[in-house]
Amino acid sequence: MNDRLRLGVNIDHVATVRNARGGDLPDPVRAARLAEEAGADGITAHLREDRRHISDADIEALMDALSLPLNLEMAATDEMKAIALRHRPHAVCIVPERREERTTEGGLEVARDENRLAHFIGPLAEAGSRVSIFIAADRPQIEAAARIGAAVVELHTGAYCDAHADGRIADRDAELARLTDMAALAQDLGLEVHAGHGLTYDTVPPVAALPQVRELNIGHFLIGEAIFRGLAPAIAEMRRVMDAART
Repeated sequence: MNDRLRLGVNIDHVATVRNARGGDLPDPVRAARLAEEAGADGITAHLREDRRHISDADIEALMDALSLPLNLEMAATDEMKAIALRHRPHAVCIVPERREERTTEGGLEVARDENRLAHFIGPLAEAGSRVSIFIAADRPQIEAAARIGAAVVELHTGAYCDAHADGRIADRDAELARLTDMAALAQDLGLEVHAGHGLTYDTVPPVAALPQVRELNIGHFLIGEAIFRGLAPAIAEMRRVMDAART
């Protein structure tokens, strides 16, 4: 197995800046191309129900323009399933979504919705998309994701990152231990393990060092850092930090 940790760059907030003023700029497709040049292994975009950042036209343009795999994040709704089946992206990541949230808060509740989610993801997998479930690092959710036939789980790293940012060292270490244990469990159950949410240069090394984790998806921090460094240098630095942690 190739031990190189993959980096998926989420470009949602390039679209957020564009939508703040209207028009076409900055262009998420241009950001995706820059990300590829800087060392990204894939592009992630979340098409939300309220279209607050990425739009349907963005997804179509990305599918046409990208040579990198596209990971389409979406809620488990009939509308989103139809869009995914039309475009057939490399990967589909099912995430929880509420209109009032600023960003995705917590992981998807799989254990209490197994039957519906199993039927929901079946046609996506049959169409050739790798189906990922964005979940908290909790045993019941991981076991449920395996039962419904997901290929991948993406472990939510937000609690770990928040504890680090707040200086709650004991909580940070406990969250990292939980991520470590649940990554091992997920791999034992035959799931590919990804991770993401809130990761920065400071918080990424311990997660990148987990041998079960095959991919990290990082967006908001990189787009913010791009204001100061430029997008390509910001991504290149994340790639460097990840690789150093891996080795």
